[in-house]
Amino acid sequence: MTIQTIKMPDIGEGIAEVELVAWHVQVGDSVAEDQILADVMTDKATVEIPSHVAGVVLSLDAAVGQVVAVGTEIIHIEVEGAAGNEPPRPDSLSLDSPVIANAAKQSMTAGLHGLPRSARSDQIPVQGPGEIPTPAPTTAHPVIQIPPRLDATAGNKPVAAPAVRSRAWELGIELSSVTGTGPAGRITQADLDAHGRQRGTSQTSAHADERYAQRTAEEVIPVIGLRRKIAQKMQEAKRRIPHFTYVEEIDVTELEDLRARLNARHGSSRGRLTLLPFLIRAIVLAVRDHPEINARYDDEAAVVTRFAAVHLGLATQTSGGLMVPVIRHAETLDLWACAAEILRLAEAARSGKATREELSGSTITVTSLGPLAGIAHTPVINHPEVAIVGPNRIVERPMIKGGLVVARKMMNLSSSFDHRVVDGMNAAEFIRQVRDYLEYPGTLLLD
Repeated sequence: MTIQTIKMPDIGEGIAEVELVAWHVQVGDSVAEDQILADVMTDKATVEIPSHVAGVVLSLDAAVGQVVAVGTEIIHIEVEGAAGNEPPRPDSLSLDSPVIANAAKQSMTAGLHGLPRSARSDQIPVQGPGEIPTPAPTTAHPVIQIPPRLDATAGNKPVAAPAVRSRAWELGIELSSVTGTGPAGRITQADLDAHGRQRGTSQTSAHADERYAQRTAEEVIPVIGLRRKIAQKMQEAKRRIPHFTYVEEIDVTELEDLRARLNARHGSSRGRLTLLPFLIRAIVLAVRDHPEINARYDDEAAVVTRFAAVHLGLATQTSGGLMVPVIRHAETLDLWACAAEILRLAEAARSGKATREELSGSTITVTSLGPLAGIAHTPVINHPEVAIVGPNRIVERPMIKGGLVVARKMMNLSSSFDHRVVDGMNAAEFIRQVRDYLEYPGTLLLD
């Protein structure tokens, strides 16, 4: 038997450290060659770490949420009949060593045939006829003591399973007032029923009052992985960028009529269109006249880079948090090609299959909550970009048009800009040009 040490591999692109976001194995698990051991994250891309050997996991040497440098030892695997690292010498292992802890765990539960190598029968003295057997050293056979019976009246903490504690909380019963009849004074479900009958409180009535029950539960959730990256990104954006937000009202009645007609005619063959492809096309056309909007600002070097290509970030909600996949060269896509790329990137982000390239390099971002969007919001700029645009909910309401009160479909367009780079006048002109394209959607197909 040999022990293989697996270190954090070099992910490439000059990355010196990554965050460990998930383990897929535990100590004692058997792993196969090429089996995924862990997930690590760099920026917003998740990378899988495979095993290059088959064996049994001896120790996990990094915790979830820990930032690990490239080359750091992260896992030890015991391999049978394979060349690898020499196993640690017994006199060099500390009591806190994962190897020692694992062996101790085995000795607690194993019988004589399952003892660790150090406690097998070939190391136990052989007695002659009539001799009293010499007991094995106590260090090789830890003694498991049954805890004494605990009584609530003795001032000890009540012993109960999590399910029993949960039910007692729902019924409003203090466990310290319940006498346990289970092993070691453990409180059972039957004990709760008996206590309820004694105090004349039925489960039904307790549930009826549950609406007004006092709740004191607390849940501690570590901020790790994608959630940590989002927090850092938002903090950096708000700390570095002096935001100003501009909201413009847009009449999208004609746009919605056109969208409905196009979907009715081409939806089955080309795919259905949402509002986003129209908005993205309007942005692509508007930044031609306002190149200062499609830019990135390196505030440390004090350099603004304007881009002819529109690499449009699309803020996408996933089960792990907000991600921003990028539509490359949005200026080259028609409405249906744009819609198809939106679907592809959103699915890649939500399934965790988006590549690093697909999650970086945006020059301007669109953020949308779809039908959940309110009447207005203040989007946070995706640093180091200088602008972000977000549509809000479409609402039908009475408007005056041609001297008549008519029903129109109205939508607010919320946008934020980096005031160090974009002046208020330029921002307003840009958004009004986007508004004109959306209010007269035929121009989107002509320009």
